[in-house]
Parts: sequence; structure tokens; C-alpha cells
Amino acid sequence: MDVVTIGETMALLTPDTTGKMRYASHFSRKFAGAETNVAIGITRLGYQAGWISRVGDDELGKAMRSFVRGEGVDVSQVKTDSQAQTGLYFKELRSEQDVRVYYYRAGSAASKLGPEDIKEDYIAGAKYLHLTGITPALSESCYQAVYQAIEYAKKHKVKIIFDPNIREKLWESKEKAKQVLLEIAAKADIVLPGLSEAKYLFGEHDLERYASLFIGNGAEVVILKEGSKGASYYTKDEHGFVPSYPIDRVVDPIGAGDGFAAGVISGLLEKLPLEKAIARANAIGAMVTMVNGDVEGLPEIDEIERFVQDTKEDVTR
Repeated sequence: MDVVTIGETMALLTPDTTGKMRYASHFSRKFAGAETNVAIGITRLGYQAGWISRVGDDELGKAMRSFVRGEGVDVSQVKTDSQAQTGLYFKELRSEQDVRVYYYRAGSAASKLGPEDIKEDYIAGAKYLHLTGITPALSESCYQAVYQAIEYAKKHKVKIIFDPNIREKLWESKEKAKQVLLEIAAKADIVLPGLSEAKYLFGEHDLERYASLFIGNGAEVVILKEGSKGASYYTKDEHGFVPSYPIDRVVDPIGAGDGFAAGVISGLLEKLPLEKAIARANAIGAMVTMVNGDVEGLPEIDEIERFVQDTKEDVTR
């Protein structure tokens, strides 16, 4: 695999109408999760991605495995759990500016993931290990699984890319969340925090201070996502800013960060300069927001090129 990722994907139900979900009577069923969003983004750009997880021995789990496999992601490391159900969540689109998510994932099959589910040779064969802060928040065994994967990645010199992806409701306390997320960030080669996540972890600072804190904590590269403005990047030797692409309308912002991660990773796999990899990531993030759904807007490489040409913006300056 070029990229291996670990985490929970759930069935996603979205009302067919905009407004409060209590008035909805028809829903569309899809599948989504940060890790498979990234994996699917990677495969659409022509690379190989593998997903480690658990699903329930139920109809949603069977459909999910089939869907992710159909998108070209390797699911050989996804186990079926006969004792737990597949997770579920609802996305409520009250308006374009007000999107709410409700999870029904406690005790799910993926929350039973443990270190015994992580195979050393599978991690060793990857170029990048992609992790988010969601997986270690699901359970103690998931936390141990993530650390097992990190141990194997370090042993075999597999680069680790970490998106904090903070879900505060999943953690028992803010203190615990900060402790675990900073521990993982310290072991990562590349960290992809949003500004709000940097503030959550370190308090109120300017961009340069956030970058210094992440690099001082252990990261080699820090890419700070600044929403619709773009992203700033920092290493010990260089820093810069890559502006985003203008779009007329945001339809659904969820999944944009995962598309961004896929763009960064694919650019690094191509050995693009960091600035150009981030420019691609910005383009994908923008494109994802223009489509309803987490993975529906993830583009193929030719679609990115057309999008960039249509915007007539030089985002690599």
C-alpha cells in the first residue's frame, strides 16, 4: 500500500430536505468516516490505500465493506465482528451555514479494534500511515491499536501523517484529549491541524508560535489549515502560505479536511514540493465542499486540473 489508515467508518443518513431533522421523513443512506474518506481520496488519485477496521456482521457492515472495496481501497484488514453492530450517524443540514452531526456509535464493532488487529507486515509495506485523533478516542483498545501501528511504523521507517480531527464529545475530558493527541503528534512526521485544533491543544497563539510548538513537540512538518483562506506550512528550514481557491457556494463542508489530507499525501507520494502538494490539497478541499456528501466530491486528477484552470488563480505563488 502507498497509504494505510486506521479507524471507524459508519453508515450515514442524511435527510432529503433541509431544515430540522425532526421534520424529515425521507433519508439518503451513504457511508463515511475520516479515514476511509482519505483512503478513497487517495485511490481516486491513482494510488493504493488500505483500511484497517472492524464492522458488524450486519447488513450495513456488509454494504459498507462492499462500498469501500468498490472504491478501490484494500479491505483485507477489515474484520467482521459478530458481537457488535456497525456504527451509524446522521447529518442534519439546517442551512448551508448550520450543519449538525449526531453519532450512534457507542459499543460499535470498530470501537472493539485492538492491537491484535494491527499486522506488522501490512504497516511495514506502506509508505505512509495516516492517523486521526478520532480513533484513539473510541475506546482504550482503539488507543492501544493506534500505538501498535505507530510502533510498527517507526520500526520500519514508515512516515506518519496525523490529523488531530478533534471530536470533543468522544473524550472523557479535555485534559485526556490533549494528552493523547499531543502524544501522537509528537510521534508524527507531518501534522495537519486546523487553527481551532491548534488553539484547543495549545491555547491562544499566533501561527508561528503554533508551528514552533508542534515542531518542538516532535513534528517535522506542520501544515496549519486556515479554512477558506488557505494553509500555512512550517518546517525547521522553511515556511510559507498557500491561498485557497475561490468557490461560489459551500454545499456541505464536512469531509473537506479529509480531502485536504488526501491531497497532501498524494502530492508527497509524487515528490512534489510542499507548496504544490498543499495547493492540490486546497483544491480538493474546495471541491469537496461543493458537493453533498463526504466522498462524493473527491476528485480524480484530471478533475483537479480542470478545476484549477477554471478558477484562474495562481495558488502556488
